Amino acid sequence: MKKYSFSTYLPFYRRNLAIALPVVLTQLGGALVGLFDMIMVGHYSTADMAAVSFSNALFFTVMTFGMGALMGITPLVGYVYVRGETDNVRSYWTNGLVFCLIIAAVCSILLFICIPLLPYMGQEQVVIEKALPYFVCCVLSIFPFMLFCLQKQFLEGLGNTIVATVIAVIMNGLNIFLNYILIFGKLGFSPMGATGAGIASLISRCLMPLCFMVVMYRSKQWRFYIQFSRLKEVLSAIKLKEITKIGMPIGGQTLLETVGFTATFVMVGWINKEAIAAHQIANQMADLTFMISLGIGAATTIRVSHQYGLGDIQSLKRAAYASVHLGLFMSFLGMILMIGLRKFIPLMFTTDEAVIPLASKLLVYAGIFQLSDGLQCIGASMLRGLKDVRMPVIFAAIAYLGISLPTGYLCTFTLNIGVEGMWIGFILGLSTAAVLFHWRFHLLVRRLEKRQLAV
Repeated sequence: MKKYSFSTYLPFYRRNLAIALPVVLTQLGGALVGLFDMIMVGHYSTADMAAVSFSNALFFTVMTFGMGALMGITPLVGYVYVRGETDNVRSYWTNGLVFCLIIAAVCSILLFICIPLLPYMGQEQVVIEKALPYFVCCVLSIFPFMLFCLQKQFLEGLGNTIVATVIAVIMNGLNIFLNYILIFGKLGFSPMGATGAGIASLISRCLMPLCFMVVMYRSKQWRFYIQFSRLKEVLSAIKLKEITKIGMPIGGQTLLETVGFTATFVMVGWINKEAIAAHQIANQMADLTFMISLGIGAATTIRVSHQYGLGDIQSLKRAAYASVHLGLFMSFLGMILMIGLRKFIPLMFTTDEAVIPLASKLLVYAGIFQLSDGLQCIGASMLRGLKDVRMPVIFAAIAYLGISLPTGYLCTFTLNIGVEGMWIGFILGLSTAAVLFHWRFHLLVRRLEKRQLAV
């Protein structure tokens, strides 16, 4: 490839951003709901804030596996869509729906099993009491939320990222409104704290896939893909196996990453509720900025899968590298803002004097964390676009379980650094993942180029 030229990459920046921006808005919308959850619940009580933090850590450990598994739909649909294989696109939807229902059932069972185990996870009794009803609401929302994820990933494979954005913005607005009413007890309702936040999330998650189905049925093109009049013709054990073959490793990779994060929440809970509240504030802000990288990553998977389907390796490389440039730029901005505003951000969440200074310290680590997290996210997305999903699972196990968790535990409890040690582990683990993912992508691209030259 020629030396970098801004004029050469400018069309790729534009195309990637055109796809990424709606996804970023969708992801940011979801993160903002979580942010408002924490702000509202944090002002209700520190114990409720710790309960929501602890519950979400467990819930999304399992849910991110399901969400990750469904990400395999996007490159599969994208590859056949650009080649004009309409029947295959339709088949991926139908078999993807079967796959989605199976995954949702597994996730539900795993989380229901966790309910009676919550009191034995080392958290303070008051946190567990408030976490239980919130956690139950989260578990009940699995099926509708997973269906929405399937719909979103399918349309992203077709190159459409706007529909999910519009639905997410509307439903997230509803969620925030219901939070205000139910958490604090407005419009005649009794104050419910964390339980109110859980009910609000359940209602909005149930409505999201219903809105999506209405939109898809109103579109002539999309209605063809999702109609069930000839169901037997498109149900395919081969397609279902292919979706499973691609989706399960992606789910495994996201699960490993999330397990690393969830384990830190459990371990931080061994310190005290103030530590877990401060940890959640830093994590919430990191999640918010990470949504930008996640949106760019989703666009990367779409763009790479489309160019891969067309056999245009040079455009594939430029699309991928353009995302790396964009991701680094946005991560750097996030780092500057987080560190610069570290003394003010905690005040949005709580008035607890024991939480504010600790959260301020953790935001410095969360800011540095942005660069590694953004690069590993985009690196993994580049590989998904090539349908390369097995090696990233091994890399994730090395980075998150082999480096991040042991380092975090060592720094926090053995070296007595405190909760800051967990963030040192995060940074080292994610940096390792980023290096391995990008190395793997360069290796695969070189193989594709050699194969083209041989032909």
